[in-house]
Amino acid sequence: MASIRVLIAGESWVTTATHVKGWDFFSSTTFHTGVDHLRAALGAQGIQLVHIPSHEAAAAFPLTLDALRAYDAIILSDIGSNTLLLHPNTWLYGKPMPNRLTLLREYVLSGGGLAMAGGYYSYQGIYGAARYHRTPVEEVLPVEIDPWDDRVEVPEGFAPQVTAPEHPIVRGLEGPWPVLLGYNAVRARPDATVVAAYGDHPLLAVRTAGRGRTLAWTSDIGPHWCSEAFLNWTGFAALWGQAVRWLVGRA
Repeated sequence: MASIRVLIAGESWVTTATHVKGWDFFSSTTFHTGVDHLRAALGAQGIQLVHIPSHEAAAAFPLTLDALRAYDAIILSDIGSNTLLLHPNTWLYGKPMPNRLTLLREYVLSGGGLAMAGGYYSYQGIYGAARYHRTPVEEVLPVEIDPWDDRVEVPEGFAPQVTAPEHPIVRGLEGPWPVLLGYNAVRARPDATVVAAYGDHPLLAVRTAGRGRTLAWTSDIGPHWCSEAFLNWTGFAALWGQAVRWLVGRA
């Protein structure tokens, strides 16, 4: 069987700090990614993960349907819609460019797998600035997105509730799951399957859209919402391996 090739866009950030020491100060800039645990988990199962960091995605994210189809599945994680909408040719030079949110919808409808993982720039995100509400991406996701800041911080931790234990994504995972520390509050579509939840909010939901499949994971795939205990849980690798295989129809 051919190997599975997955593209993940986002899940990185640059931090600039100012260090003040009395009269004197200096600044430092550091680059961080939150994809390492997922890359290791999938790589151990023979699934290739190609990462486009957030600061490269505006230029490097695929611009054609054929380029998207080079991947069996695509994950958007903590990357706002503006990064995909505003190619440098448009932002800097005023040139028309393809709408990559529309291309992602067509990719799914024609048979691709698309997942969105939660974060401060997923779904609607911090201050409502991720802005996936009323976009072509929302149309194919298994959840509906509200037009406001949808983050829910749970610093004391919460235990996910598996609501569809026979679904291939969670089959065989022993409970209880480790705690998570937050999520994006969204609403499941009527034709979605909610696989795991926290109260009335879906944590993991899936849907068939056209010839493709979509998945919504509303917590992080790395710190901070995804706790250290969750990342080091043996079920983390099984969960995401089974999620990817379901997305591409190989569950």
